[in-house]
Order: sequence, then structure tokens, then C-alpha cells
Amino acid sequence: MSDQKVAFIGLGVMGHPMAGHLSRAGFETRVYNRSVARAQQWCDEYQGSYGKTPRDAAEGADFVFICVGNDDDLRSVVFGDDGVLAGCKPGSILVDHTTASANVAREIAEKAEVLFLDAPVSGGQAGAENGVLTVMIGGSEEAFDAARPIIMNYARAAELLGGVGAGQLTKMVNQICIAGLVQGLSEGLDFAQRAGLDGHKVVDVISKGAAGSWQMENRGNTMLNDEFEFGFAVDWMRKDLAICLEEAGKNGAVLEITRIVNDYYGEVQALGGSRWDTSSLIRRLTANG
Repeated sequence: MSDQKVAFIGLGVMGHPMAGHLSRAGFETRVYNRSVARAQQWCDEYQGSYGKTPRDAAEGADFVFICVGNDDDLRSVVFGDDGVLAGCKPGSILVDHTTASANVAREIAEKAEVLFLDAPVSGGQAGAENGVLTVMIGGSEEAFDAARPIIMNYARAAELLGGVGAGQLTKMVNQICIAGLVQGLSEGLDFAQRAGLDGHKVVDVISKGAAGSWQMENRGNTMLNDEFEFGFAVDWMRKDLAICLEEAGKNGAVLEITRIVNDYYGEVQALGGSRWDTSSLIRRLTANG
């Protein structure tokens, strides 16, 4: 058992297993979730306790981790009389794993009296459960060096990319790349089927060449099987792409493909796919014949 105390705020599909890895690693872990039932469920599965408020969970912790939905959710658990910052002790380190805007990261860093890292993750629910997430981090080297050994309990890679906000900006690059890749994969697989090819054999052979990718390896066959009940939801991807497009409006980046794919995800939502995995982009093609 480590003598370091950690708090974890947000027990969704990502936060629940991430906090679990910390508990299993021997850290005294205290969690918080808006749904008390979900917090109790976590405590039934792992060793630890839960706080009634974010402040309650954060009090006495050496490291406080957050993984919630968006900018507004983040502000709601960080600020205010019952927020994390009200409970953080001097010398603690706050690590935010939410995929949010760079602006809110800077806002928290400015108001926090403790060291802060913005540290969005990639790898999805499976990556969180298996402890192999990739973590993109912005903040000081001091905070990074202290937090990295703990983060590595649920990650296979954690990199400091620059000052506060750099983690969120890097996650935006990640989402931009994924959006175009999944659309290309969708078009390719739909083409293969319409051409009379065995799509599964096509995936098997081209995944070993230059067209290969994580998406093809892990989602190609399920896309062909019309299976989308897992992974990262379309609603969340649209949230992320909106952040990317807003940031591009500030820095002048041209995101033509990203804008188009974001609209395509809107079509998937209209098909009833708000909670489908992002690989469901192929459904808008197959649904039309």
C-alpha cells in the first residue's frame, strides 16, 4: 500500500477503470461521481471510498485526477465551494484527463493554487480497462515528473508536450487525424463490398501493408459486420471535433476534411447512432444502398 493518497473525480466508462488501476496499485483512493450509485458500485469493485462532493473527495489527496464530459462538467467539479480546488491541500497536483478546450485548461491553471496538468487520453474504453492509454500532457516539468509514475498505472505512454493547454491541443490533433482516417476506411470498405469482394479478406491483407492502422485492425471487421455497440460514442466525437473547429478558427488552420466528417457524424446521429462507436461512419454509406 502506497502512503500517497489519490482522488479520482468522474467514474464514466473511462474514469471507472482508471481509478480502479490506482486502487489495485495500492494507492489509498477516494472517488467522486455525480451518481452516488455509481460511486458505490466502484467501491464494491475496488478498495477505496467515495466523497459526497468533489471537495470532499479531494481533501487530503496528494494527487487529484479528473475525467468528466466537457468544459462545463469540468468547471462544475473544479470551481465553487464544493469543487476540487476548495479541497486541494497545498502541494497537491491536479491532473485533468477530460477532453476539453485549451481555454478551460488555462482557466483552471490560472485559478488553481496547486500544480495543474491538462492530460487528455487516447485509447478508448478498452485502453482504460487494459491500462494502455496514451496520455498527452501540458504543464510544468515539475508536475509531470511527479505525476507520471502514477499515470503509468493506466497508461503505456505519457508525454509532456509543452505548457498548460498543450495536452488538449495535441488531443485535437489526434481527433482530427482519426476523423479523416475513419471516413477513408468507411469509404474503402463500402467500395469493397459494392465491388463484390470479401471485405474481411480485404481487411486481412491490406491491414498488413501501408493502409494498415489501429482503426482497421480493431474496427474493420466490426464495421463490415455492422457492429457499433462499443468504443467511443459519436456524440463525444462531435463534441471533440467542435472543439477542434473552434480552435482552428483562432489559429487559422484549415480543417476542410474535419468539418465534412463532423457533418457526416451529424447524419449518423440522425440515423439513431448518437451512442454508436465512431466507426459507424460507414452506416451512412450502407444505409443508402
